[in-house]
This record gives sequence, structure tokens and C-alpha cells, in this order.
Amino acid sequence: MKAVNIPEANVIELLDVQEPTIQQDTDVKVKVKRVGICGSDMHIYHGTNPLATYPRIVGHEVTGEVIEVGANVKALTKGDRVVIEPITYCGECYACQNGRPNVCKEVSVFGVHEDGGMREFIVLPEKQLHKVDPTIDWNEAVMAEPYTIGAQANWRGQVRSGQTVLIQGAGPIGITVLKIAKLKGAEVIISDFTEERLAFAKENGADHVIHLKEESLEERVMAITNGEGANVVIDAVGLPQTFEAGVEIASPAGFVVLLGFNARPSAIAQMHITKKELTIVGSRLQTNQFNGIVSLINEGKLTHNGLITHEFSIDDVKEAFQFVENNPEKVRKAVITFD
Repeated sequence: MKAVNIPEANVIELLDVQEPTIQQDTDVKVKVKRVGICGSDMHIYHGTNPLATYPRIVGHEVTGEVIEVGANVKALTKGDRVVIEPITYCGECYACQNGRPNVCKEVSVFGVHEDGGMREFIVLPEKQLHKVDPTIDWNEAVMAEPYTIGAQANWRGQVRSGQTVLIQGAGPIGITVLKIAKLKGAEVIISDFTEERLAFAKENGADHVIHLKEESLEERVMAITNGEGANVVIDAVGLPQTFEAGVEIASPAGFVVLLGFNARPSAIAQMHITKKELTIVGSRLQTNQFNGIVSLINEGKLTHNGLITHEFSIDDVKEAFQFVENNPEKVRKAVITFD
């Protein structure tokens, strides 16, 4: 079968590898249909993902069709459409015992620490698969995992109706955060340097957009919130300066949610945190978000609405990665197809 492998940084290859088989009674074999190209996949390709190991078959945004099930599989049958939950964990450490397996000390991410879904067939335990309504288009289903990232950020920030939420960055993840925040009833402000991204955010429900090349972030946020600041700031950029700005712009008793893995330190004044009694939290992967997201997709309440802009065949995967790299202003989300 065909598989996309990154043996080392800046090298990508399409291999012919052995097709996997069911090994355990709880295993499910899936014919892959779509795999999204994520920013983390690009970082693995460039050697800038500090968590990845090589060689690696990438891909964690995966949807496909069940073609075989183990003897003890209970909820899935041949022909079901599924999306992949891409994490495994020990179940015993402090994080797992406290309902946070996404930050398990031994967490393993499909396509990062172990071979992922950018191949024609995969075999995974039933517990990592979630059934999607058969009427849902593959391009809608493949967005489930990115939506869980947006849902996790909203959960970590305790976003609720009546709040004002500032999202820094209108890229693909910023848009998933936006979609979930709007479903929760929040008023959403989103900032970016790119006019096209801001226009797309507006199309997808943003109440206010801030063009950072033309406007002051702090002045606009304070004007919109009558001087209070944003109740929740969600940083989908991950730079030291966006973290610093978030702490300054958050309202008293507000939340600042960080999504990035930037290793550079930020210059944060303690006074902002203490005076406003801010809650600053990280958001990584997802915790029990898949069932809710799949329900929203199945009900048609969560659609990509133009978030997917490009499709490439598995045979053109090298060109796909090059296109995504060279055309960031054109690509919101690209997917690899296996039809």
C-alpha cells in the first residue's frame, strides 16, 4: 500500500509498504479516505517539531471507512464511516487519573510519536474511532480533529454565552476556535495581519475583526469592550509578543489560553496577572471532545464552509507539501485524498 513517510527533516517520500492486519480482537481496519495536512505535519517535515521522532508516517487528521473489525468490536461494523482520535495514554499517571490524558507523561500522538494516517489503510483499537453519519461528506468529516483543538481551547478558557472572546490569529486553528466560540454564544473578536483571513473569519461568524497592519489591537479591543478588555483571550499564534499582548488586554478575572509550543521566553509583568487575577492556561490536543464535535458535524451545525481550499491525490503528496509551504496566503486547509 502507499504511505507518506518523512525519514528525516526536509525529505518526503511516497513508499510502498506492507498493508496492516488486525492483531487484537478490539482492532478495526480502516480504508483511509481523507487526511488533512496540519501545521504540525509541516513542522515535522521541516524538522521544527520538537516532539516528533523519525522516520515517521505523518497524518493525524484522518477519516475513512471501516472494512474489517475484530471479534470483540462492539460499536462499529463494516461500512461505517469513522474519524480518528489520534492519542493514546497510560491511564495511570497523575494527569490521566485527573481526567487529562491529553497531557499524559507517556502520551503518544498518531502521526507524531507513532506512524500516522497518511497511508491507504490503518488498524487501530475501536476506542480510537468515532462513527460519523454516512451522509456526511468526507471533507466535512476530516475536519473533526481540528475542531477538537478549537473545542479544547474554548473549554480551557471556560468560554460561555455573554462573554467577549479575543482570538489572536485567523489561521485554520483560529477559525476552529471561532466556530466553537460562536456555537457557545460568545461575542468574538479576531485579529490577524492578513485581509483575506479576516474576511473569511467574518464570513464564519466573527463579530469584529482587527487588521493589525492598520489598527492598534489594544485600542480596538478596549473600544469594543467599553474599556473592560476581553474576558477570554485565546492565542492561536504562539509568539512571545502575542502572549504578552494577551495578558495586557484580558479583562479582570479573565482567561488567557495558549495554544503554541514556542520555546522562547516572554516578558510578562506579574502586576497584570495579580492585579486582574488572571487565569493563564495551556491547551494541548483534546480531552473528551470528539463525541461532542462528531455530534455537531452529524447535525450539520459545524461545517468547514470554505476552510478546506485544496485537495491533492496521495500520488501528488510531494507537490501538496510544497504548495502548502509556498502559498500560505492561498491555503487555509489542504487535504490528501485516497479515493
